[in-house]
Amino acid sequence: MTTADPRDALPIVEQPLADRWRRTIRYLRVSVTDRCNYRCAYCMPLEGWAPVERADLLSLEEIARVVRALAPHGVERVRVTGGEPLVRKGVVDLVGWLADTPGVREVAMTTNGHLLERFAGPLWSAGLRTLNVSVDTFDADRFAAVTRGGDLARVQAGLDAARAAGFEDIRINAVALRDVNDGDLAAAFVERCWAQGLLPRFIELMPVGGLPFQTDRHRVTTSDLLTALRRRYDLVSEGRPRGTMPRGPAAYWRVEGGAFAGRRVGLISPMSDDGFCAACNRARLTARGGLRACLANDDEVSILQTVRAGASDAALVALCRQAVEGKLEAHRMGAADIVPLTVMTGIGG
Repeated sequence: MTTADPRDALPIVEQPLADRWRRTIRYLRVSVTDRCNYRCAYCMPLEGWAPVERADLLSLEEIARVVRALAPHGVERVRVTGGEPLVRKGVVDLVGWLADTPGVREVAMTTNGHLLERFAGPLWSAGLRTLNVSVDTFDADRFAAVTRGGDLARVQAGLDAARAAGFEDIRINAVALRDVNDGDLAAAFVERCWAQGLLPRFIELMPVGGLPFQTDRHRVTTSDLLTALRRRYDLVSEGRPRGTMPRGPAAYWRVEGGAFAGRRVGLISPMSDDGFCAACNRARLTARGGLRACLANDDEVSILQTVRAGASDAALVALCRQAVEGKLEAHRMGAADIVPLTVMTGIGG
């Protein structure tokens, strides 16, 4: 069976994908692999979990086809994730196909940066314009401990290569962790980012996967971080970005006055913000072919076999619509009896 070129044009505009709460899905996070070359304590268990066999993952051509089917229904922004996406052979080709998809206005990627030095130039040439690099601390020892062996020097080399390649929109994603990047450590972290022209963003620790590390002993709220940062900087809220491009869940704060005037920091507050889900415009396509309407809900609709059976775009969209229509009004991660059991690397957070 010959696979169609993923860049073939599609007819435009169909009924948008919307849930029962009238939230429209415009932002698709696409996991290309559940494998990772790091084993971060809050993301992957040390034992009892194994990646899926390659044959049971969507091919890159199949991923591109799903995106092409969904783009006419309102999906404008696609983020490539993992696991670690740069360990998937051919991912640069996928970025090019996605960037050329009619209706897709932006392709982004989240990476741990370990292989970024090699891939930054090719990714830029393929059409990637936004990079999120996961770095919880710029202290090499703390970094190695949290990532269980990660190499901060390699990540820094990747960041340098990305700027040299032309990337201007580079966000640094840090999971907010006690004694890693809280208190006075938060100021040192954001200033290191600002000095390199990077945008720091703190994400509250979530109980995804039910890992032993995900306890209040390690958790720091974004309110705690904001209090610490305000001791050093005059911060003014910008809220969440608005405009025609679908954006993510971060709220941003801008420094007013002083040596860092105009610098910004993002805060992502899924655990402490009761209104966090109110305007959610995101869904996730897992590497194993599941369409998941919410990171924090293990319910998903499998489209893997439907894609492989040669189903029409209409049939694919109908399955995706089924998943989206089941989206809850808000996640339930704060509920004592609800813990999403699929580990983060298996979802593509």
